[in-house]
Amino acid sequence: MKRVYLNDVRNHLNEEILVQGFVENFRNSSYMMFIVLKDITGKLQITIEKEKLPEIAAECEVLTGDSVISVTGVVTESEYVKLNGLEMIPSSVKIESVAAALPIQREEIPATKKKPAVPKSDIDSRMDFRWIDLRTDRNQLLFKVQTEMMRAMRAFLIERNFIEIHTPKLIGAASESGADVFEVKYFDRLAYLAQSPQFYKQMAMAAGFDRIFETGPVFRAEKSYTNKHTTEFTGVDLEFSYVTSFRDVMKMEEELLTDMLKCVKEKYGEEIEAEFGLPVIVPETPFPVVTLKDLYEGLEKDYGYTVPESEKGDLTTDAERLSYDWVKAHYGHEFLFVTDYSAEKRAFYHMRDENGVPQGYDLIWRGTEITTGAQREHRYEILKAQADEKGLKDDVAFYLEFFKYGCPPHGGFGLGLDRLTMLLAGLHINEAMFLFRSPKRLTP
Repeated sequence: MKRVYLNDVRNHLNEEILVQGFVENFRNSSYMMFIVLKDITGKLQITIEKEKLPEIAAECEVLTGDSVISVTGVVTESEYVKLNGLEMIPSSVKIESVAAALPIQREEIPATKKKPAVPKSDIDSRMDFRWIDLRTDRNQLLFKVQTEMMRAMRAFLIERNFIEIHTPKLIGAASESGADVFEVKYFDRLAYLAQSPQFYKQMAMAAGFDRIFETGPVFRAEKSYTNKHTTEFTGVDLEFSYVTSFRDVMKMEEELLTDMLKCVKEKYGEEIEAEFGLPVIVPETPFPVVTLKDLYEGLEKDYGYTVPESEKGDLTTDAERLSYDWVKAHYGHEFLFVTDYSAEKRAFYHMRDENGVPQGYDLIWRGTEITTGAQREHRYEILKAQADEKGLKDDVAFYLEFFKYGCPPHGGFGLGLDRLTMLLAGLHINEAMFLFRSPKRLTP
C-alpha cells in the first residue's frame, strides 16, 4: 500500500490508507490509547479502543515517545478531536523502531501545580544529539524555509540565463589569501579546502560562460567564536560578465534577495512569524547605499560611536551592528549597501578606480554582513600588479593565467545560505545549520 503523507489524509477520508512517522505523544489509559503521529508534513491522532482492538493495543504497549511506526487504517472526521478534527482507527500497527529515553530535552515544559518546570537542554547538549533536536516542528520549519530560499534563488538565476556549475573544493592554492585555510594531505603534497569558489567563478568568465552560479561548501579556518561564524557553511556564489560597474552587481543582488524573500513570505511567512516572532519583510528596491566614510560620520552623529583613524578603512563589528538602527532610522529599510572600503582591506582582485578605491561593497542585513561583492579586475597586467602588492603573485600564478588570453569585464558576489537563515529566524548560526562546525566541534 502506498504511503499517504499526513498533510494529505483529509483527501482520503473513509479509505484504508497507510501512514508512517514518529510518535510525538502517547497516552495509555485503562481503556484507550491515543497516539499523536508526526511526519515531516503534519500530525494525526491515532485512536485505539483497547476492548475493540486488543491485539493492536497489546502490541503498542511497548511504545515510547519518538518511536517510529507504520499504521494502516481509516481516517474519519471527529468533532471530539482537537488535532485538525481528524482521527485514524487502525486496522494494523507495525512498530518499526522503539526509541530509548531521550538524552536531551528539546523544548521547555512549563511548571504545573503538581510538577516543576523542565528546562530545555543547553545548546551544546542539543548539538551533541542534533538528529533528535531536529525532529521538532521549529527546526524542521527552518529547513523547509531554507529549501524555499534556495529554490527561489535558483529559479531567479536560471530565468536570467545563469548556468549552474560545481567547482573543486580541493585546491592547490588558497582562494583568498594565504591565511585561514585548512590544509589537507593530498598524496605526496599539501592541498587546501576552498575558502570560496572565487577563482573558478572567474575562470568561467574567461571561458565565456557569461553568467554562472554555484551552491556548495565553503571552508574558513578562523578561530572565531561568535553567533555568526562557522568553519564550514553553504555558499551561494554567482558571477556575470559585461558589467559596466559594481552597481550592476548590487542591482542583481537586491533583485535576487527581494524575489527570494517574496517567495518565502508567500509560502512560510505566517509560520515563521508564529514560530520565531519575526515578520518576513520583503524589501523595496533600490536598497540604500552609503559610503563607509559617511556611515561612520552618521554613526558618530546619531550614536556617538567613534573608531580610530586606523580602523576606518573597514567596517567594525560594532559599526555593522549599529548600522541596522541607522538604516531603519534614516531609510526605513533592513538592508544597507556600504561602499568605498580601503584597498588595504579588500581582496587583490577587486577593480579599483582612478583614485585607488575598490569598486565593491558589503551588504548588511539586520546589522550583519551577508555579502562582499565587487566588479573584478579583468586586465592581466593590473591584476598581476595588485596581487604582487599584497605579496600573492606566486601563490596565485595559476589564477593569473585565466586573464592572459582575453576576459570580459565581470563582477559577482557570494551569500552564506546559513547566515541568511539565521537572520531570517533571529537565531545563532549553530541553530540555523543542519550540522554546525566550529574550532571545537567536529561531530556528529
